[in-house]
Amino acid sequence: MKNSKNDNIKEYIRQTITKILAKVPFLRVEEKQTSFGNVQPDLVFLVNDGIRSKYIIVEVKSLGEPRYIRSAIQRLKEYLIQFQDTYGVLGAPYISNDTAKICKKSGVGYVDTAGNCLINFNKIFVERKNFPNPNIKKRIARSIFSTKSTRILRIMLCNPKRLWQVQELAKEANVSLGLAYKVKERLLDLEYAAEKKKSVSLSRPQELLNKWAENYTFRKNELYDCFSIKSVKEMEQDLSRYCRKKQISYALTLFSGASLVAPFARYTRSFAYIKDTIGDVKNALELKPVDSGANFTLMIPYDDGVFFGTRKIKGFTVVSNVQLYLDLMSFKGRGEESAQFLLEQKLKPQW
Repeated sequence: MKNSKNDNIKEYIRQTITKILAKVPFLRVEEKQTSFGNVQPDLVFLVNDGIRSKYIIVEVKSLGEPRYIRSAIQRLKEYLIQFQDTYGVLGAPYISNDTAKICKKSGVGYVDTAGNCLINFNKIFVERKNFPNPNIKKRIARSIFSTKSTRILRIMLCNPKRLWQVQELAKEANVSLGLAYKVKERLLDLEYAAEKKKSVSLSRPQELLNKWAENYTFRKNELYDCFSIKSVKEMEQDLSRYCRKKQISYALTLFSGASLVAPFARYTRSFAYIKDTIGDVKNALELKPVDSGANFTLMIPYDDGVFFGTRKIKGFTVVSNVQLYLDLMSFKGRGEESAQFLLEQKLKPQW
């Protein structure tokens, strides 16, 4: 028995398809009983364009993620094989661009409650896209881009070919087993990951990293803009020596990190994460706080996960390539250009 939520979605899809088809002047539309031969689709419409008739068979899902949509497409195809003059349509609360591509490739249409749709048969072509999801909820259990969830993403992206068990991910990321399981399931739903022998690995690392970059900004860290009469390299050397002496965790990022990992352009402003009281560091390095004209920005990280995968390069500690890419992509202009260079030179070869 379907619950009221599914019934509401089904009713919305019914009304939407009816309205879309009613706008085609030469088309006659009639809704049929849900029984169709020996199968029972969620909705059935009989349409006639004045020359011939066609059945539109609609399968409605309560979730529109790729993993669920693929099973619905397979069910639709089973209907379509049995009957001639049929066209399949998927209905869901929201159809993302990734899901829309799957539908198009499979030759089926789609309709969602946000306003996105594709109906394409005979001489009929209706497409509306790029309507945002009206029901996005930033719940930690469902969002893979919440603070602790991204610890898991960072670990997997830094080891893109490795098979992980959930217990290993939870331990490595220092998160609960329950959260690790939920993130894994979400990655599977969105087909960013695939499961094999009770382990999981990334299947679309570049798409996942790009989506994360869309939901990230380095400005979520606590920023302290400073100025020094020294050069950027001198300031970075001073920071490295001081942090080694005081046993303070730090890591260069943005243009400072890129200059050591994948040099792309000259820079006049340093950036570094530091896990300490900024006041002591500023005093030791003789950095003056400024509102404009900064040439060194110290950042207290929004989460300790930014330090995962740090490495030593020419005596400096640098963030992982994944963290470096995220930070650069959120620095519009030159940062995005440097990020793309890093992607081509360092990240893609690992995938």
